[in-house]
Amino acid sequence: MKRINFAHLNLSPESENRIWAKAKALVDRNGFILDNEVNAFEEKFASYCNAEFSVGVASGCDALLWAMEGLGIGKGDEVITVANTYIGTVLPIIRAGATPVLVDCDPSTQQIDPDQVSSAITPRTTAIVAVHLFGRLAPMNALLDIAQKNGLLLLEDAAQAHGALYQGKRAGSIGKAAGFSFFPAKNLGAWGDGGAIVTSDAALAKKIQQLRNYGQVKKYVHTHIGWNSRLDSFQAIVLNEKLDFLDGWNNNRRQIANWYYEALKDANLNLYFETKGNEAVHHLFVVTSPNRDKLQEKLTENGVESGIHYPVPIHKHECFADELFAKNKKFPFSEKQSNELLSLPMHPNLTESSVEKVSHILRYVE
Repeated sequence: MKRINFAHLNLSPESENRIWAKAKALVDRNGFILDNEVNAFEEKFASYCNAEFSVGVASGCDALLWAMEGLGIGKGDEVITVANTYIGTVLPIIRAGATPVLVDCDPSTQQIDPDQVSSAITPRTTAIVAVHLFGRLAPMNALLDIAQKNGLLLLEDAAQAHGALYQGKRAGSIGKAAGFSFFPAKNLGAWGDGGAIVTSDAALAKKIQQLRNYGQVKKYVHTHIGWNSRLDSFQAIVLNEKLDFLDGWNNNRRQIANWYYEALKDANLNLYFETKGNEAVHHLFVVTSPNRDKLQEKLTENGVESGIHYPVPIHKHECFADELFAKNKKFPFSEKQSNELLSLPMHPNLTESSVEKVSHILRYVE
């Protein structure tokens, strides 16, 4: 199975022509920075997420950082998140000056374990970052209850969950704010890097708009110590066009997931099904097996690409070896995931015959 060119995934010639026509107009008017194309996408994406505001920034990592900066999370604060996430969840916590506090995942869902979140709260805890791993939302009702009882902020790392639903609510609309990534391989991917913060807090949105643009309220008037982290106008054009197709692509992913579930139901693998009220968008389709390495080797031999998300739990990264939040900590389920998890091919163009090919290989590996 060949590597997919995510930049042009599923776009018709008409869609691409519209993008290039708008790009030409952008060049003609020199509208490269925070042009009306950015404003248009921000409004459209906020509406899609059932939120009031969206603020485009340079990356998903920046989205979480500026959400935290905007909320005043910083030195002396602790932020709880899960150990089996991508490093892009934790770096913004550190860059904001706060201390990450890791908890383990629930082995039955691979998502953050609310019981462990409750146990990890201290007088310094300020926020919880719920990571919607693999396109499935974290247990938001339980986390909301914990946050409200303890006076904590609940943020969403929605980098893998564009369009996912939790009891009818869109990813990004449940917590105080959410960070999205538009990395090209995401369900909604740009033709480069990009990200957005989604929130229904008007004051927070306004502050982040300033923070992402040098902290200025108008040219040469700087009220905050900000940074240069703006969504590129060209990427906004691409995202605005692609957003119209997102629900269709996500529906395709759900169909493909159902094919996998049916084809692998008798295989010697652990499958992770959608739960009631938690409608996944299957950014990734993952299985686990103690024989993961052998399975991956067999797929490779048959020309099928697969992935591991993620091979190194957060607390095991070399860059965190001396950090107190990671030193001598053990998270057995996250560590088990890193040794057993395998990401199978998943994209909206995948055919049923391709799914059957992958599943056939996996069913007959001893």
